[in-house]
Amino acid sequence: MELIGMLDSPYVRRVAVAMLTAGVPFVHRPISLFRHIDAFSKINPLLKAPTLVADDGTVLTDSGVILDYLGCVFPNIAALSPSAPPLRLSAARATGLALTTMEKAVQLHYERALRPPEKRHEPWRARVAGQLDAALAALDREAPASGWIAGGNLGLADITVACAFGFVGGMIGDLVEAGRFARLAAFSGRAEALPAFRQAPAEDGVVAPVALPH
Repeated sequence: MELIGMLDSPYVRRVAVAMLTAGVPFVHRPISLFRHIDAFSKINPLLKAPTLVADDGTVLTDSGVILDYLGCVFPNIAALSPSAPPLRLSAARATGLALTTMEKAVQLHYERALRPPEKRHEPWRARVAGQLDAALAALDREAPASGWIAGGNLGLADITVACAFGFVGGMIGDLVEAGRFARLAAFSGRAEALPAFRQAPAEDGVVAPVALPH
């Protein structure tokens, strides 16, 4: 399998860290949606990262779709999500907040990086910033002071939360008062210290290593 996309995307990194954590072998190809448009479009003309090329050549788009498929094929991926309803609910809650954080942070990043100042719409930017702040505040309140969201080992919800917060700090840290989210920062710091996160840092052009099967 091939994972296509740059690790400075929180969505690509989410999939890469999950696969590394679960010991799912894959080849990572850090192809940029902006610098390598022709190369990316030959794999996926939708130009959407992450893209997964399955062993039979099928191309999948969207991190949630990719992880859902991987969970059906690899028990270790499925095990990253709890099966007990109360724990599943907690994990789903955190995942939804984290995916919203990613979406709004990416929107703010692209607004600043790609749209000319004279074409920016301040009421829309303020709305997105408010949504991002609300998501971060909720994650900060609900992040466990120790351990992981569903108890036990690191799970997909934890991976998603940490990847979201890492993107915020790395790409739009100057727009966010990071000191307001100390509990979330400590939680993400615990995750970032783990081998899978260190092997797939949120950096442009880094190639994630091939995972060793568990």
